[in-house]
Amino acid sequence: MPCYCCFNNSSNQSLPSECHHYQNTHYLHMVFYSLVLATGLPLNALALWIFTRAIRVESVVSIYMCNLAASDLLFTLSLPLRISYYALHSWVLPSFLCQVAGAIFQMNMYGSCLFLTLINVDRYVAIVHPLRLRHLRRPRIARLLCLGIWLLILVFAVPTVIVHKPTESSRDNNNRTTLRCFEGFHSEIWRGRLLPLVVLAETLGFLLPLGAVVYSSGRVFWTLARPDATRSQRRRKTVRLLLANLVIFLLCFVPYNATLGVYGLLRGNLVEAPLKVCCQVRNVLMVLVLLASSNCVLDPLVYYFSAEGFRNILRDMSTPVRARTLVTNGVPGTVSYRSTEITQDSSLTASKGLLRSSDPDPGGPFTLPPEDSAL
Repeated sequence: MPCYCCFNNSSNQSLPSECHHYQNTHYLHMVFYSLVLATGLPLNALALWIFTRAIRVESVVSIYMCNLAASDLLFTLSLPLRISYYALHSWVLPSFLCQVAGAIFQMNMYGSCLFLTLINVDRYVAIVHPLRLRHLRRPRIARLLCLGIWLLILVFAVPTVIVHKPTESSRDNNNRTTLRCFEGFHSEIWRGRLLPLVVLAETLGFLLPLGAVVYSSGRVFWTLARPDATRSQRRRKTVRLLLANLVIFLLCFVPYNATLGVYGLLRGNLVEAPLKVCCQVRNVLMVLVLLASSNCVLDPLVYYFSAEGFRNILRDMSTPVRARTLVTNGVPGTVSYRSTEITQDSSLTASKGLLRSSDPDPGGPFTLPPEDSAL
């Protein structure tokens, strides 16, 4: 079955006889995903290890960041499948791996939106309603919320797996049949199962989180800008954290999801447009998907600049693990060595007040109990 740049659903227009192969875009994807894999895999693996093994403080935001790092790590582990496809311009692996890789991308993107939203909402509750809603800022509730998000994105992964089956296409003049993955969905799929799935995922996984992030960030900025608000280093860290989350949303998620919505309307035949316009939107979407994938590299920067304990442990890890001090023992011609071990306990001691970055200072207008003042 021939493939097309964009299936035309109008009865008074003829379909093109041959599709574009997008090999230049494939090369771009291959290079970009290779860079994301080389940087995102060690960064997120290290972040997950720090949150689960090195940091012992059970704080709400650290739980959200840990789950965000796990989501990003899962996506980076699936990147070799994408790199293989874009390098060969054909899917040569078992079909179920194409379906799994497509579902993991969707899980990571919408899961990241939801986990970032939880971080923003936690800052909103801690600063705007520190007493009235303080019962919501408990590690047990944070774990339950994260579990609910994982269950939600797993449920949505099931139909995503179904629609991501590889499709056959005729790619050259010899009518050689190849398998395509991550692209080439037929118009029947868009009008049937795919468009409702995209609308639901866009609403629950993108629009609602975006609205929550914008609202919570705006309320926090307004509260911190009041004349009676206490100025502190912690407040500045809160502003940096919320700005970083906004940048990730605006840079990674808004362009891709907005274009995906437009493309879905065109492919679902809900909006009439020339075939050329549909193809142009698709070309833009194939580039913007790279921005959406880059969130797994940007998220670790949020951990570093907003979590003091995370930053301190990284600094401790950059020092020698064993430092030897040469000391004379008072006997001519002899020396003895005194060893100092840098252990995990010393790292934690150096990182006292781990992940404290954004709650109001004691004595200010938004004073919180000690257990609520640690990120």
